[in-house]
Amino acid sequence: MKNVILRLIRTHYVNELLSHIGKNVVIAGWVENVKELPNLRFVILRDRTGLAQITLNKKEAPQELLALSEKLNLQDVISVEGIVPEKQIAKIGPELKPGSIRLLNRSETPLPIDVTGASETQLDVRLDWRVLDLRKPRNLAIMKVESKFMEAAEEYLRNHGVIQVATPAILGGASEGGSEVFKIDYFGNPAFLRQDPQLHRQLAIAGGLDKIYDLGPSWRAEMSHTPQHLCEHHTFAVELGFISDELDTQRFEEELVAHALGRLKDAAKEELELLEVVVEKPTVPFPELRFPEVYDILKEYGKIVPFGEEPNREGEALLAKHVKEKTKADFFFMNRFPFSVKPFYVMRVDEDPMWARSVDLVYRGMELSSGGQREHRYSKLMEQVKLKEMEANQISWFTDNFRYGVPPHGGFALGVERLVMQLLGIENIREVCLFPRTPERLRP
Repeated sequence: MKNVILRLIRTHYVNELLSHIGKNVVIAGWVENVKELPNLRFVILRDRTGLAQITLNKKEAPQELLALSEKLNLQDVISVEGIVPEKQIAKIGPELKPGSIRLLNRSETPLPIDVTGASETQLDVRLDWRVLDLRKPRNLAIMKVESKFMEAAEEYLRNHGVIQVATPAILGGASEGGSEVFKIDYFGNPAFLRQDPQLHRQLAIAGGLDKIYDLGPSWRAEMSHTPQHLCEHHTFAVELGFISDELDTQRFEEELVAHALGRLKDAAKEELELLEVVVEKPTVPFPELRFPEVYDILKEYGKIVPFGEEPNREGEALLAKHVKEKTKADFFFMNRFPFSVKPFYVMRVDEDPMWARSVDLVYRGMELSSGGQREHRYSKLMEQVKLKEMEANQISWFTDNFRYGVPPHGGFALGVERLVMQLLGIENIREVCLFPRTPERLRP
């Protein structure tokens, strides 16, 4: 039988080399740099796991190997077969003594942006060349941290019996009302990209799935150019059946976040070191602030929010400062929002219906999620449809299901990009999105 391993472009990643001292391996990636000394040439290869130094002795290496390596451009794609030497002298990463180099694809030169980090390029230009921009170790590390956060969060959900579902992204009506929706043509009929997978998550609970989550995109047609907004973002949208009240959703969400960050500090150790970020597992339970006391707290900081309205970002930042000073916590919940500012499907407090069992999670002054308990009683739900001045027949595809026995339920939608942005101390959310969509950006 043929040894098929020899036919592979790659047998190992760079971060595996030191576990294979004295063995023949094949690595593959991009040419990060070529350095010349009188008797040596170093080709620096980068793959998604790090940098390796390919060391060529000019007096000993075959001429064809020297000739090929001399003509390499930055960002050429190569594979290298060679021996991992026992004595490692490279300082930037593991070293490899090459037996052969294959040029897999040539990169044009000069590059349209600097990917070495030697000079700064404006963010808009970097995003125009996002593929090249992602090759910077820092940006690659951001994407890996995001990936490992999602992996850890999914681990928690699976371990707690939460079923993953895929709710529709195309809706026949706006999921939350308002004008911040993208209209699309659906075979000649009007349709909308979802603002949130909220209503279909609730229907999944009504259908008997009990505990579910949806990891996927949602869209907001906001003409906002702030560093905190995207037109397309991703959430862990969780819905739990048979809850007692919104406090159950808070306890579940904080444990999810704490578990994921606790895992992340070890799973993404190298990436966090490169980004110079220290991650600590947060203490639970998270503090909670409730309305109407929120108004009094803000007033102490000189911020007046009219009774019955919700704080803006400045207000959230002041509340975060308050919580940090009082408890040293970075995360906190805001609960019992005014019903007037919330969608029809939230549950009001029966004994004081001005307030809703509606919860936001705030992290370092930025809202990460909205959630709480939903209204599961058909008569109450229809009362709220009327209060919100909605057309009952336009939402009957959703509300009619509540006539047939729906359990108490609630949940939340946790924004992935916002959490990673705040965690890593990154100022612009576009940097934590693979290919960001904003009012002015639809490509690449």
